[in-house]
Amino acid sequence: MSKRPRRNHSPAFKAKVALAAVKGEKTLAELAQQYDVHPNLINQWRARLLEGAADVFGAGPAAAESAIDVTVLHAKIGELTLANDFLAGALGKAGLLPSAKR
Repeated sequence: MSKRPRRNHSPAFKAKVALAAVKGEKTLAELAQQYDVHPNLINQWRARLLEGAADVFGAGPAAAESAIDVTVLHAKIGELTLANDFLAGALGKAGLLPSAKR
């Protein structure tokens, strides 16, 4: 008995098969034969589709609320860079940082 090489199915194919399983017009065995995949795979894809279905309708407002202001982040980076440069200079003058710029 020879093994079939491992196949990677595209997300579009998985969605098509999972939707066909959700519709319930054909049995898992019929779908498995039609699409040439194992029935357990169809069950897994159907379960993942049903778990992720709520995210389709709920992801919009959450993404809008978490918008990050880039200018505030750039200002913070500038402050931290100044503090690092000051501390590196102070440690170098105190002789505690031998590789500091003088």
